[in-house]
Amino acid sequence: MNKSRKAPDFWLLASILSLLTIGIVMVYSAGSVLGFHDYGDSFYFVKRQALFAVLGLVAMFFTMNFDYRLLKRYAKIGLIVCFALLVIVLIPGIGVVRGGARSWLGISSFGIQPSEFMKLGMILFLSYWLSKEDYRITHFTRGLLPPLGIIGLAFGMIMLQPDLGTGTVMLGASMLIVFTAGARIKHLAGLAAVGAIGFVGLILAAPYRLARITAFLDPWSDPLGAGYQIIQSLYAIGPGGLAGLGLGMSRQKYSYVPEPQTDFIFSILAEELGFIGGLLVLMLFLILIWRGMRVAMTIDDTFGSLLAVGIVGMVGVQVVINIGVVIGLMPVTGITLPLISYGGSSLTLMLTALGILLNLSRFAR
Repeated sequence: MNKSRKAPDFWLLASILSLLTIGIVMVYSAGSVLGFHDYGDSFYFVKRQALFAVLGLVAMFFTMNFDYRLLKRYAKIGLIVCFALLVIVLIPGIGVVRGGARSWLGISSFGIQPSEFMKLGMILFLSYWLSKEDYRITHFTRGLLPPLGIIGLAFGMIMLQPDLGTGTVMLGASMLIVFTAGARIKHLAGLAAVGAIGFVGLILAAPYRLARITAFLDPWSDPLGAGYQIIQSLYAIGPGGLAGLGLGMSRQKYSYVPEPQTDFIFSILAEELGFIGGLLVLMLFLILIWRGMRVAMTIDDTFGSLLAVGIVGMVGVQVVINIGVVIGLMPVTGITLPLISYGGSSLTLMLTALGILLNLSRFAR
């Protein structure tokens, strides 16, 4: 491979920093009312977001400037640590329950989400494992099933919390890596059919998930229950119009949209900045994904290529699901919008992963 290292991709870096800046502004705007109501401080959420943004930028600078091939050495141990964290978080008294899911480790309002670490840990491990020259993923039992078994185990442990949203993102990014590594379409198609049946089973096994599906199809069937979030989100987006009501002028953040600074922050952004603001955010994500895929296609290293695909897939799947939920095209799943939504471990881990992508861009043609 080309061993000379150049400057990181400008457009990739610019899109990341632009989205992060917009995110910090919107976390303040969307969360100021709730912050003042719950904590007596309108800056409660944005101060924490800024803190984790700084930590994330430091991590991004580090992962952007070392030899990414060294990650191969830590891929196995990293995955083992991630699995250990998933076990620990399920232990009553250690794992913290928030929003009905035992998915946090930490004290008070500060904590980490082990499932977020698993997303990046799985991407690193699969990229390392499937890039070996002697690995034949085209063979079903010896090639495809082993990585799928590990992916399935991680997904199952995340579902024990339960956290369908994060599990879906990890699953989607992992399957993109498997597909890019050369898995046969007929094998994946058969497994997709089995997976669809299992997915339906997961929905039917939990009444609240089934309620979200029915609310997605007809939110007005339960406007004060399962359909409440979607209805209030659409009430925010509609009045935004072309140019929005103005930054800070949202009405729906006044205890109408639940947790407006996290999963549904895009609806507040659309209300305040309008179609133009929403389109700008989507364009920035498209630039990030485009430049990231360009890195994957032009780097002379299989490990680096699969790693880029996984990171871009993690971002892309998360963006599609989050915005799909906010505009009523998908059932509510509890997924944040990368770099925009409020979140400590998710923001720091995302910037760390994007630092690796920037690192890869330094070796791409």
